[in-house]
Amino acid sequence: MNTRYFKEYSHILGRDMEFKLYGDGGKPCLAFPPQDGRFFDFENYGMVDTIARWVENGQVMVVGVDAIDGETWSSHGDPRQRLELQERWFAYVTDELLPRVYELGGDRNKKAMTTGCSMGGLHAGNFFFRRPDLFDTMISLSGLFDTRYFFGDYHDDLTYANSPLDFLPNMPADHPWLDLYRHSQIVICAGQGAWDDYMLDQARRMDRILLDKNVPAWVDQWGPDVNHDWPWWRKQLPYFFSNIEL
Repeated sequence: MNTRYFKEYSHILGRDMEFKLYGDGGKPCLAFPPQDGRFFDFENYGMVDTIARWVENGQVMVVGVDAIDGETWSSHGDPRQRLELQERWFAYVTDELLPRVYELGGDRNKKAMTTGCSMGGLHAGNFFFRRPDLFDTMISLSGLFDTRYFFGDYHDDLTYANSPLDFLPNMPADHPWLDLYRHSQIVICAGQGAWDDYMLDQARRMDRILLDKNVPAWVDQWGPDVNHDWPWWRKQLPYFFSNIEL
C-alpha cells in the first residue's frame, strides 16, 4: 500500500497541519481520530489494515486527518472561542484539505466519504450532515451527534451548527440537503456494551429523526459484548465497507 505523509501550512488556521494518505486514488475517505487523537491513529490502531483491500484496488484513498480537539471540544476555555476555532478547523478540512486530497489523486468524479470512531464518529457525522454537497457516505462508529457532552448547558449558533440532533429536526421538508441525504449512504453504529451506552442512545435518537425525515439510514446496534474500543471498531469498519457502494 502506497502511503504519503504531508505537513502543510493552513492559511485558515495559521499553522502547519499534518495528514497522511493511504492509496494512490479512488474515493477520498476522511478518517477522523478519536478524542485528542492524531492523524496517525487510524494506522497505528490497525484500522487502515482492515480496509486494505479497498485501498489497494484503487476504490478508496484514506486520509488520516489531524484534529485539534484539545483546543476545541476537550478544552475548558471560553466556549465561544473554542467553537470559533472549531469552525476554522472545519473550514480547513472542507476548503483546504479536501481540495488538496483531490489534487493528490482523489477521484474528482466522486464525492468524499467520512468515517471515525468515538469523537472521530462525531466528526464523521458532523461533516456529512453539514456538507452533503461534498460527502455522500458516512460510517460513524460509536459517535456522538450533539455538543452537550462537551459544552454542557452552553448553547449558541455554533453549538447548534455542530449538533445534527438539534438542526436536523428543524430542517424544513423542502430543504435541498434532505434530498442529498436520501441519495447518500448513512451508517451509524454503536454497541450495547461498556462505555457505549451514551453513544447508543444518540444513535437511537438519530434513527428516529432520520426516519421522521424519510432519510434512509443503517443504524446498527451491536450486542451487549460490544464495547467502546478499538478491537470492535476493527471488526465494524470492514463489515460496513463490505456492504456499501464505493
